Amino acid sequence: MHPRDQTIFALSSGRPPSAIAMVRVSGTEAGRMLTALAGRLPEPRIATRALLRDVGQRPIDDAVVLWFPGPASATGEDVAEFHVHGGRAVLAALFAAFVGFENARPAEPGEFTRRAFENGKLDLTEAEGLDDLIHADTDRQRAQALRQLKGLLGDKARDWRARIIEASALIEAGIDFSDEGDVPAELIAPALAKVKTLRAEIKEVLAAQGRTERLRDGLVVAIAGPPNVGKSTLMNQLARREVAIVSPHAGTTRDVIEVQLDLDGYPVTVIDTAGIRETDDPVEQEGVRRARARAADADLVLWLADSPDAEIENAGAAPVWFVRNKIDLGASTGPMAEAGAPAVFLISASRGDGVPELISALVGFAQTYFGGSEGGLIGRARQRKLLEDAVASLGRSIEVVGQGEELAAEELRTAAHSLGRLLGRVDVEDILDVIFREFCVGK
Repeated sequence: MHPRDQTIFALSSGRPPSAIAMVRVSGTEAGRMLTALAGRLPEPRIATRALLRDVGQRPIDDAVVLWFPGPASATGEDVAEFHVHGGRAVLAALFAAFVGFENARPAEPGEFTRRAFENGKLDLTEAEGLDDLIHADTDRQRAQALRQLKGLLGDKARDWRARIIEASALIEAGIDFSDEGDVPAELIAPALAKVKTLRAEIKEVLAAQGRTERLRDGLVVAIAGPPNVGKSTLMNQLARREVAIVSPHAGTTRDVIEVQLDLDGYPVTVIDTAGIRETDDPVEQEGVRRARARAADADLVLWLADSPDAEIENAGAAPVWFVRNKIDLGASTGPMAEAGAPAVFLISASRGDGVPELISALVGFAQTYFGGSEGGLIGRARQRKLLEDAVASLGRSIEVVGQGEELAAEELRTAAHSLGRLLGRVDVEDILDVIFREFCVGK
């Protein structure tokens, strides 16, 4: 039997032990498995108490079971749910009973969601939104993922695709009636009007989103600078806990240290790097190399120094903020005033002076960086790329219509194909495995 035709089961709640565990079964054998263990098949979608017994009629657990006959279920197949006590022994006994059924096997990561997708219960943008919702760490990530899961982008894409097909039908009708005098012009003019309106709508969505797809991964901020200027102390201040070793000896930080923060709902990864200096120590040399590489790849660099005229090093394209530390020691605190100088912040990482202002500026930077995340529809780079491809094809269809209606019709087919890929309904087998294997087991 093909794996897609087998009945799958998995723990769909948290890791045991727990008060209650939910185990889900999906496939043609779900009803038979539920009947065998619970003694009967309960009424659909009604929680029913049952004493579960294995094949030898030995009790497993006093549980609550639910029955969802397909296609009115989460996966579109017959689905059974077992809500049992979340002890490891209970789950082991239940899974052992499942394994005794022919064509029943443990589910792979994301397999329940993939079956829902394949059975038309959700499109690919909704599946991606579900994955993002599971992995959301901040409130803004949660809100964006929920918009995806509600199908807002998918609904728009379906509408856009339907309108492209309508415009394409008009142009192709013009081709079919090309010997009817003025009929082609009467058909092509409204088709082009539809295409121009549609292209403007998609471009507007793309322009309004900023970098919303980056909200999934978050903003990367690197703390860089020479040794012993307080980088690790600042890292601990931002994290509000001790994540980095603080020492008066230069070169203490040898490797890159990362911490994930939630700044006003924006996910931010702060990186504490080794002090950048020339050294003969091979271990410290490697730390300096990694520090330079991570600073070059960051979205923002905080260059920390304890002197107002310190030299800033940055090999990347990211903006650099000059953070003048140790102002509590009474040294000159005058900010850099040269034209074109980076933003300047005066702080005492040890006492916390100026740190709230720095954090507030980081939140403002994240707000600008992520753009319109409050109503963002685009959650992944894949989605942005396909929308950009559709816009480009629509633009070419307008440009080439004078050279032949057939060329314009072909570009419209390409645009519709891009939106079909966005929804996961055409030519996406190459990416399905990549997307669904990121899910946790049981979802």
